[in-house]
Amino acid sequence: MHVLATDARSPSPAALEPASAEWAEALIHHRQTILPKRLFEPGPDAAQLERILATAGAAPDHGELVPWRFIIVPASERSRLADAFAASLLERDPRAAADDVEKAREKAFRAPLLMLAVVDTGAPGSEIPKAERYISAGCAIQNMLLMATALCFASSVTGGKALRSRELRELFALRETEDAVCFMAIGTADRNKPIRQRPQPSRYVSVLAPKPDRVSESAAAPPSAPAS
Repeated sequence: MHVLATDARSPSPAALEPASAEWAEALIHHRQTILPKRLFEPGPDAAQLERILATAGAAPDHGELVPWRFIIVPASERSRLADAFAASLLERDPRAAADDVEKAREKAFRAPLLMLAVVDTGAPGSEIPKAERYISAGCAIQNMLLMATALCFASSVTGGKALRSRELRELFALRETEDAVCFMAIGTADRNKPIRQRPQPSRYVSVLAPKPDRVSESAAAPPSAPAS
């Protein structure tokens, strides 16, 4: 296994062994979503968690703003998150069945490691637009998912309407310019599942066509009507 160092002494890409590219490619394609309800102990220990979190810092970051942060929800605070999930559901649907409320609460107790990803979208008119901040956060999240995979853990990202709820924003003390993006769950999968078929580049890549020259445009234009 080829493990890349994370300090200033890291080798340049040209200095890495050729097999490193093949290993990295295999790692990327091996990553898959395992739902939080399928993630159990053991989760990352303190040293492994530090390695996972450190990879977020390698994400592209225009302006070096670090426009994202991650809030770990420890076991001792899962009940507070459960309360927020339940309150969020009841806010949307005051007539929600007791079973549905309990299911909402139960989601807070899944996976050994649970983190909320938060993006600072910036003040109106900020030089670095919201879209670039989200792209940076997405890259940071993917980096961490890949490191978790390299450490033999399974993972997933999940969303939901509760992310936009007042209860959740208050629980995590989000600022006015911050968005709750997703939860990240990491742990050990209860069973393996086949790697899904990945879409081929031909499905999502195109090439910008050259602009027709004026001669071609003239040849394609219909003849003008004679003057009367």
